[in-house]
Amino acid sequence: MDYGLKNRLSRIIKPEDNRTVMLAIDHGYFMGPTSGLEDVKGAITPLLPYADSLMLTRGILRNQIDARIDIPIVLRVSGGTSILKDDLSDEDITVSMEDAIRLNASAVALSIFVGSKNEKQGIINLAKLVDEGNRYGIPVLAVTAVGREMARDARYLSLSSRIAAETGASIVKTYYCDDFEKVISTCPVPVVVAGGKKTGEKEALELAYNAVKCGAAGVDMGRNIFQSERPVNMIKAVRAVVHEGLAPEEAYNAVYNVDTP
Repeated sequence: MDYGLKNRLSRIIKPEDNRTVMLAIDHGYFMGPTSGLEDVKGAITPLLPYADSLMLTRGILRNQIDARIDIPIVLRVSGGTSILKDDLSDEDITVSMEDAIRLNASAVALSIFVGSKNEKQGIINLAKLVDEGNRYGIPVLAVTAVGREMARDARYLSLSSRIAAETGASIVKTYYCDDFEKVISTCPVPVVVAGGKKTGEKEALELAYNAVKCGAAGVDMGRNIFQSERPVNMIKAVRAVVHEGLAPEEAYNAVYNVDTP
């Protein structure tokens, strides 16, 4: 692994504890104006001081994020379908590596749908993106996306995560599940856990706690932060769990008993 790639990875996964709190706001690339992100700039700006990196699309980065803010960017570079389409797995690479460089991305991200009818295309897209990333020292994050008919169990997520790593991904984003230790132990690159759909704050903190306890490098959480009634409190609590090792209840009490909007 060359210096540039290692340096960019170290901006996302902090070398002090090998942990990360990624803030995912890339939902609009297939969901449109997601609840909580109608006004992206207003919603996200207060959260940026507490995020280790920001995962988003180039359109939002160019138009809604202040260029003076020093935060590592994980750039979503796949797409081509919307929630109106039955098969979300029909994705392609939508952003060139040159544009990712222009945007000063620390990493690029795309989804693979192992087990879908477009499985081969997604994996080939990943391989091509890894080749391009290696050419310029930019790591690739592979999202092991789960379609409507795919199980979120250790067998499937281990398979998907390992395929992503074998294809060359530097980081894998996947879901938490029972027997998550199996997913971690069989994936040779760092794993971050998706926050998934909005749940209660304590439930989301429990997910983050269990994930890092099992060996995950951290979380890439979106809706459970920006859809929270008190988003700043929530991302602070997630940081306390991931970076400080606080138990969910302890982290919740530490930040929700202060007057933060």
